[in-house]
Amino acid sequence: MSNVWRVGDIVIKRIVEIESVGGSRFILPDATREACLEYEWLQPHFMDEKGNLKMSIHALVVDTGEKVILVDTCVGNDKQRNIPAWSNLQTNFLERLKEAGYPSERIDIVLCTHLHVDHVGWNTMLVHGKWVPTFPNARYLIGKKEWEYWERNEDESVYGPVLADSVKPIFEEGLVDLVEMDEKICVGVELEPSPGHTPGHVSVKIESSNNKALITGDFMHHPVQMTRTDWCSSADTDPIQGRATREAMLAEYLDSDVLLIGTHFASPTAGYVKSHSTGAYWLDTQAG
Repeated sequence: MSNVWRVGDIVIKRIVEIESVGGSRFILPDATREACLEYEWLQPHFMDEKGNLKMSIHALVVDTGEKVILVDTCVGNDKQRNIPAWSNLQTNFLERLKEAGYPSERIDIVLCTHLHVDHVGWNTMLVHGKWVPTFPNARYLIGKKEWEYWERNEDESVYGPVLADSVKPIFEEGLVDLVEMDEKICVGVELEPSPGHTPGHVSVKIESSNNKALITGDFMHHPVQMTRTDWCSSADTDPIQGRATREAMLAEYLDSDVLLIGTHFASPTAGYVKSHSTGAYWLDTQAG
């Protein structure tokens, strides 16, 4: 399953690992069915008729023609996690990536918007009992501030040994470049600081031939947070900063021609920030 967008000469493809309905309250504790049903614009793409939110865990391939960048690497197979639904997965993610035209050897850059469990898993894969880099020809880009925070503060009791099996092995192979939060990755692709969910969290700005897009990362997990900017993720390290970032981003991109591509948005995954009659925002997936 994939979505494909073209931003000027740059092609972006969505590679799905997991899509789910109804588990969003684990991430957004305020998102009860009753509360979500107030926002009818979420149907049919982002909420079912009962008020269950639809969410996705996926990676995004950004193909500039010169570089192939994989943004975030989902949960991964064979990882022992403290969330049962994410533990010891056996998905065909790599096959989906290959079917989209991108076998693992073709990836030039792996870019992690942050280091949470569902954004680093396919950094590595289990081979003969050892965690090895999944993308052997890639440089793995991790925010310097993000790495410094998690190196000091990881608690394996929360999600499991995320750094040990999905991050440290790529350091050991010498494949990591630590980057600034506003780093220019290559022509047409650069980072934009969007802290709050984690201290070093970044989004990804894409521009080609006067066309623009923004990959959100997790400053917003679900489109409902466009209207309810006060609904913060249970995983936010700083919910106050997270909300401030969300509101600033939405205001910046309101009624613009920048395509917003949500890192956890269910299909159709992308759209444009528009004003809602209540004075809030919504995601227009039809605008062009």
